[in-house]
Amino acid sequence: MKLHWTDWAAMTVIAGAGCVAIYAGLRSGLTSARRRAVEERQRDMERQLNAMATTVKALQARVAELSRLQTARGQVAEIAAPEETSDQAKQAQTKPEIVAALTAAATAFLGKKARVRSAKLLPNTQQDSAGAWAQQGRMIVQTSHNPRQRG
Repeated sequence: MKLHWTDWAAMTVIAGAGCVAIYAGLRSGLTSARRRAVEERQRDMERQLNAMATTVKALQARVAELSRLQTARGQVAEIAAPEETSDQAKQAQTKPEIVAALTAAATAFLGKKARVRSAKLLPNTQQDSAGAWAQQGRMIVQTSHNPRQRG
């Protein structure tokens, strides 16, 4: 049996229309799946933001309470520029309220109880010629230890 050129043209058009229909169906299916995934991520992000906002409000209330208690005791904290002293003296300047605030922030961020073992003031990096490089290095090291990025 010999096919005429019009038969070949009709078969090509039908095959092309079938391919276009399959492509459109798959594309709409993938688009709706992507849309659902994006909506789910947005809902999850909103839940996390709401939880963080609640935690921040609780921490603000706790800080206000601690400030009120400290003022009631007559121990008004003064924030002064650190003097040029030895490292041991700077470590001694770290107040328990600061350690408590750092512990609360770490607990809120991690979502589980955290313990701050030590805290010390860093030297003034503006006077240090390599201060910006050191600060960038510390930032890279600290972000590499983020447990939420591990899967």
